[in-house]
Amino acid sequence: MYVTFIVGGNKMSRVLVEVTRGPIVECIHRGDVAVVNNRGDLLYSAGDPYKVTYFRSSAKPIQAFEVILSRAAEHFKLTDKEIAIMCASHYGEDYHIKTVEGILKKIGLTKDNLLCGITSSLNPDYAIELARKNTVLNQLYNNCSGKHSGMLSVCVQKGYDVDSYNKVDHPVQIAMKGIVAKMCGIDEKDIVIGTDGCTVPVFGMPVYNMALGYAKLANPDVLDDSYKKAAKRIFKSMNEYPEMIAGTNGFCSELMRKTHGKLIAKLGADGVYCIGVKDKNIGIAIKIEDGASRALSPAAMQALEDLDVLTKEEIESLKDFKVKPNKNNIGNAVGEIRPAYHLEKK
Repeated sequence: MYVTFIVGGNKMSRVLVEVTRGPIVECIHRGDVAVVNNRGDLLYSAGDPYKVTYFRSSAKPIQAFEVILSRAAEHFKLTDKEIAIMCASHYGEDYHIKTVEGILKKIGLTKDNLLCGITSSLNPDYAIELARKNTVLNQLYNNCSGKHSGMLSVCVQKGYDVDSYNKVDHPVQIAMKGIVAKMCGIDEKDIVIGTDGCTVPVFGMPVYNMALGYAKLANPDVLDDSYKKAAKRIFKSMNEYPEMIAGTNGFCSELMRKTHGKLIAKLGADGVYCIGVKDKNIGIAIKIEDGASRALSPAAMQALEDLDVLTKEEIESLKDFKVKPNKNNIGNAVGEIRPAYHLEKK
């Protein structure tokens, strides 16, 4: 099923999150939200659900389908933990590094084959800790090293060139683009291709289509058998090893850990967040217009509460992600980062 590509709708982005300092709302973060079921029905929205933007790292769980469809997962006996980190934007903690190293060992390659570049941890506190220890960073610390190891596993399994796997015309990228198109209900020719921070192609499409992809991922009954099997494996892997998806105290990890298998959630750079909810048959996609990551968890938590996804106990356990302190230079709370919207039913 393909859905007509719409280059933006008629609505403007709306204020999703506000930041206070004392009694004044000092900053606002506008954005767009789409809530879609696996049949493609737009159920709820805020702002423009057809805003075109890049999927960024929220696409990783869908890109990881190719590791399973290609039989690389079977051939190399990849574990659920290893599948999980292929879906991750991990913090580069010790257990993340060891997991990616294990994948590379299984496929007969090393960190030098990773074309993702070298970055420090996405977790600012851990990045400071690494710097204080004078840690010599390498490609394994890049939050995308798991995804890249997955791409390399496909290359080795299929006999593809491993030195150019990040190029848009490489077979592994062509295959992943096709999977993203099928899952998100969009024709391949309508996907806008850019280059992600980690050097591989990134997919531009309406927020609506991202939500559709996550609805199918969490509720795969509409998929053919091979895709259904891949979706179930990825959903299971991410929920069994949520610490792999972000890391210590990361929102993605905590949201999955504290909801006990009812959803999957994945951040994307520059203000993208996607969630697939299993029993309610919904996918949620959020784009913060100015790319501010601080707005993501408040916006996501509000959507989940509006949709009655979370129990009272889950809301309580995750409350610090909904309303976050705006801190000064010595760590004192001087305001709040909080949601400022509700979803509109279509």
